[in-house]
Amino acid sequence: MANTYTQLYVHYVFAVQNRLCLINNKWRDSLYKYLKGIIDQQGHKLYVINGMNDHIHVLISMNPKQAPSDLMYHLKRSSSLWINQNLLSAGKFSWQEGFGAFSLGKSQLPEKIKYIEQQQQHHKKVSFREEYLRFLKENEIEYDERYIFKPIE
Repeated sequence: MANTYTQLYVHYVFAVQNRLCLINNKWRDSLYKYLKGIIDQQGHKLYVINGMNDHIHVLISMNPKQAPSDLMYHLKRSSSLWINQNLLSAGKFSWQEGFGAFSLGKSQLPEKIKYIEQQQQHHKKVSFREEYLRFLKENEIEYDERYIFKPIE
């Protein structure tokens, strides 16, 4: 699109089905590289990716030609197929339905990158559910408790 200029930074958060701790440290880096490949292929720029055994944070500069839900469809579908085809997880791996997408301004990038890079230290003090609810409240997003990521049962 001629004369179209954008700067769209989005922080995505998505979780393993039922928040099970299935992302194994042995293949976590390979998963992140795989996700980066999808992000690149879809025409976006990855700034940082990190997470825990039950969820992932991704900070991306978005190409406006694709909707966030379309990108998440590709990321989740392709990566769960990759995990299952390579038998990386005991049993069938799947991502939980839904995701969080939070917009940022350029000046917020350094702080958010640092936050995502320090996920392991952060989650020693704060649960994923507490973290996610804080994001929703900070961004003044109305939500229905029934559709928040399911707790570990």
